[in-house]
Amino acid sequence: MPKPLSLPFDPIARADELWTRHWGGVPSMAAITSIMRAQQILLGQVDAVVKPYGLTFARYEALVLLAFSKAGELPMSKIGERLMVHPTSVTNTVDRLAAAGLVAKRPNPNDGRGTLASITDKGREIVESATRDLMAMDFGLSVYDAEECAEIFALLRPLRIAAGDFEEE
Repeated sequence: MPKPLSLPFDPIARADELWTRHWGGVPSMAAITSIMRAQQILLGQVDAVVKPYGLTFARYEALVLLAFSKAGELPMSKIGERLMVHPTSVTNTVDRLAAAGLVAKRPNPNDGRGTLASITDKGREIVESATRDLMAMDFGLSVYDAEECAEIFALLRPLRIAAGDFEEE
């Protein structure tokens, strides 16, 4: 995919200057705009890497979760809980993975209404290959070293705690 033409200025910094003139300084506006733009950039990069495998990053994450589970399978409700997504999104993701032969679905014997999703051998092969490719491009974060990646993680952790993603240890 061709790179878009670079602007001769930082549009987020410019927006921050204009915002400050109009409404006063609000550093959180420039921060969220930067985070949202970074998310667009990173998602575009990682989706481009997993696309040849018939995956999106969301489907890749579900495969990794199943690969990491003890038995290679989890209830759909657990997948949604762990990936922090709506049940409808889990169903869509798992159905697409199942259609590609990367996941199998079956009734959950411990829950008459639930469904178990399990990673197939083909799914394990795909997740291994896609992971190698994502690691080779540092998940799109190659402009940062390991220490800076740890700083980014630490900076965003309180936001995730405040959102209720998990309880602080």
